Amino acid sequence: MFAVRNEESALDIVQDSMMKLAEKYGDRPAEEFPMLFQRIIQNTIRDHYRRTKVRSLWTTLLSSFSPDDDEDHDPLETIEAEMASTAHNTPDGELQQSQILLIIENEIKSLPPRQREAFLMRYWEDMDVAETASAMGCSEGSVKTHCSRATHTLAAALKAKGITL
Repeated sequence: MFAVRNEESALDIVQDSMMKLAEKYGDRPAEEFPMLFQRIIQNTIRDHYRRTKVRSLWTTLLSSFSPDDDEDHDPLETIEAEMASTAHNTPDGELQQSQILLIIENEIKSLPPRQREAFLMRYWEDMDVAETASAMGCSEGSVKTHCSRATHTLAAALKAKGITL
């Protein structure tokens, strides 16, 4: 079993698990709750680690756009702000950065519509799997599949263009 060491994340996982138990299994006998809750919390922890792993991939890929001394920088939320305030960069650096962002944006646009939708909701909007599935009108498994395919497609496309971030 996995352990979540970040207290805020752990509390969020427990809260999400309790909500899932109440919403999906509230009509079940109370004797079933411990086993159901254990399974739900295990799955929620796995989802947390998967989401963290994929988000980490994109944060790493885009981290070249952040200052080296800023640990709290979230490139998924602040790329546009960084580009607007690049007075400290050289003109060549600014041009290169904007070209890379344009390539990334175009690669995201070229994804199949469902993959693009799932990817943007999960990693740009930071929606969880259930929220994304509800918004897209599909199953949570479909969201996971679309996101996985989108991530692999984008990584391969950027690598093929020689982009190493």
